[in-house]
Amino acid sequence: MKVKVVQNQKELEDAYSVRKIVFVEEQNVPLEEEIDQYENEATHFVMYQNDSPIGAGRFRIVDGFGKVERICVMKDARKTGAGKAIMNKIEDHASENGLHKLKLNAQTHAIPFYAGLGYEVVSEEFLDAGIPHKTMVKEI
Repeated sequence: MKVKVVQNQKELEDAYSVRKIVFVEEQNVPLEEEIDQYENEATHFVMYQNDSPIGAGRFRIVDGFGKVERICVMKDARKTGAGKAIMNKIEDHASENGLHKLKLNAQTHAIPFYAGLGYEVVSEEFLDAGIPHKTMVKEI
């Protein structure tokens, strides 16, 4: 497994393909909410196993925080360390860009995963795309 910062259109399309399968097809998030107005300002990440895209995420700077978004892994690759590898790459990217505070909105079922990476819940539960979430933060 290898996580890459997206450098070209094919890699971006690979990241989008994973996001569409996980969020749109599996979780019924409307496509127009999944692919949003922030795509062009974000740094995108894609994970490959051999030459197949199996994970994705994106990163933006919002209000002085590094904002981790759209973390997803294909069903067959879950519980293999893929999600942790994506998060590590994003955290490295944030650190390299001088950011020391990260924020994300975690689906409530994923809170234990992010907590295991050092993120702490800082909000009440809220709905995003009809899915319960809580905001989490971490200092790196």
